[in-house]
Amino acid sequence: MSTRTPPRTDSTPLDHWLTLLGARLVQGDGVVALSLGGTVQAGSYTVRYQLIPANGTLAKSGKWQKLGPEGQYELVHSRFPQDTALTFQRDVQAFVFKAMLLAERLGVDALPHFSALVSDVQLAAQRFQVVEERIEAAAERAREQENAALAQSSIKLDQYPETFIAAHRMARRFIAVLGPTNSGKTHRAMQDLAQAASGVYLAPLRLLALENFERLEEQGVAVSLITGEEQRLTPGATHVASTIEMLNTRRVVEVAIIDEIQMLDDPDRGSAWTAAVCGAPAERVYLVGALNARPAIEALARRLGCPLEIIELERKSPLTLEPQPVRSMGNLRRGDAVIAFSRKDVLYWRDQITAAGLSVATIYGNLSPEVRRAQAKRFRDGEADVLVGTDAIGMGLNLPVSRIVFTTAEKFDGKEETVLEPWLAQQIAGRAGRYGMHEAGFVAGFDDGTHRLLKRLLKARIDPLRDTGFKVAPSLDQLQQISRATGEQGLEKLLKLFARNIDVSDDFFIPANLAEQVERAAWLDVLPLPLAERLMLSLVPISTRIPRLSDALMGWARGLAKQQRMPLQQENWRHARFPLQAAEDACKCYSAYAWLSYRKPEYFPDGEAAVELARRVSVEIDAMLQAQNARVRPQRHSRDAKPQQQRRSRHKQG
Repeated sequence: MSTRTPPRTDSTPLDHWLTLLGARLVQGDGVVALSLGGTVQAGSYTVRYQLIPANGTLAKSGKWQKLGPEGQYELVHSRFPQDTALTFQRDVQAFVFKAMLLAERLGVDALPHFSALVSDVQLAAQRFQVVEERIEAAAERAREQENAALAQSSIKLDQYPETFIAAHRMARRFIAVLGPTNSGKTHRAMQDLAQAASGVYLAPLRLLALENFERLEEQGVAVSLITGEEQRLTPGATHVASTIEMLNTRRVVEVAIIDEIQMLDDPDRGSAWTAAVCGAPAERVYLVGALNARPAIEALARRLGCPLEIIELERKSPLTLEPQPVRSMGNLRRGDAVIAFSRKDVLYWRDQITAAGLSVATIYGNLSPEVRRAQAKRFRDGEADVLVGTDAIGMGLNLPVSRIVFTTAEKFDGKEETVLEPWLAQQIAGRAGRYGMHEAGFVAGFDDGTHRLLKRLLKARIDPLRDTGFKVAPSLDQLQQISRATGEQGLEKLLKLFARNIDVSDDFFIPANLAEQVERAAWLDVLPLPLAERLMLSLVPISTRIPRLSDALMGWARGLAKQQRMPLQQENWRHARFPLQAAEDACKCYSAYAWLSYRKPEYFPDGEAAVELARRVSVEIDAMLQAQNARVRPQRHSRDAKPQQQRRSRHKQG
């Protein structure tokens, strides 16, 4: 309601009565109302008010005009007797007293918020609520500021390495083995690991952990495999191959290998590499990865006081950009790997290549490690002429690729198509010409534009990793420290306090990006779960962007809150509209259940069954892909056409 006063003369009985009441008429939103003004005391301070009482709405504007001066006077006089102003003043005084008590209890000053009592736009009760809400908001801000200071004093990230007690007490030596793809760097480190009395290999992917677990087994090493979803424990094992997040920071070993060390800079998972470098309790720690990681490694070695040896390797077989783009399906050849950047585009290119008469194997991020390995084996054994995949082939998988063919040099980044980063283009291109399989590797774009971009990307200098700003994710102990200091119990607020307010000193160590974890924490905090269990559930490796998987996670969380035992439920993917996609999601669901079972077997008792079901579904996915890959379809486009240009997927999935 606005504060426009209806026109009237100054000599009417209505004006005299309004003056006596200390009131005025206001009009807005199509109605006429009466507003009462005055002052009350708040301790030694005077508080002014101008408010519409509960019965202050008089009439709609049109009706008010029809009443005429006499009717208007009669309406106001009958509804608001002479003691109205005094009675209303007492009501306002009572509220002000109540608000001051609220502010005192919450530890804030109420006076700045009483300015909300001067308003002709809402009823008094609504303005009272505004004042209370502002007092409570001020208290919340004050509490957040206090908690921020307490959080800052409770956690100091410059002391982060000291939280890894075993590693901190050891005399560790770092050995960085750096080089481009196909330089033999992992092989060199693995030789020392295999000969050591004890050791651990840490991988970014379950697929890589499995590959090197088998490599150690073949050399007669007693080794266990430990990933988030699966454990193959060997009695008396001296070695472990695991995903990097599963590092045991208390088990001291002779040799540790941290693979793909350049992932220190990864926006989502970089904190796992920071933790491994700081916390791997090994006499010799191999840091294996790309050449551009050198500044980061040197900085960490200095900070941690660890001697550092750097070994730089060169590519074992030459890599050459083809003089001309491929241009035609007919110019694809046996041993090519064709790269697209979404599941939809991979399957589309597969169909086009199959229609051109070549057999195909497919690899993309949504496939389980077992399916990726099976598809890779078909290509490696010569059952498939061509491999079609996403950048998922750029890490792991020993593949006999003679030539990498890029269907595009752009990738959807979640918002738009952007040109590939040089490091990614070079990493993928480097998969061509594996040493011992092909003497040389070749790279080409399918079309002229892509080929020109590739020429620039392959020559581009890769930016070195920063030598500061290493990401740290909060541990349960750290969140409990903040909770004890602040009294805060909600995971969402604890994560925000960690992300925004802890002492980062010189910015050498900084909080990781916790946005997705905070998003999960918001609904987990509604459940009656201990902090440790809410933190665990916030880290389950499952996408909440896919409704079926999100529903599964929420169901598990609710069941855990009720302390229910949750047997594994089989996924009915065969009758789905898109069985391949449904089967892929089923695999992810089984893997997430197995992850929970490893941590809470009393509530998720069927972890081994989940792993086995994931394997079975993976076999069926592989069979579906094999059938689709082998199916020759009528060709729908020119052999010289670029399918990506004819149908580009705008919603990318790895």
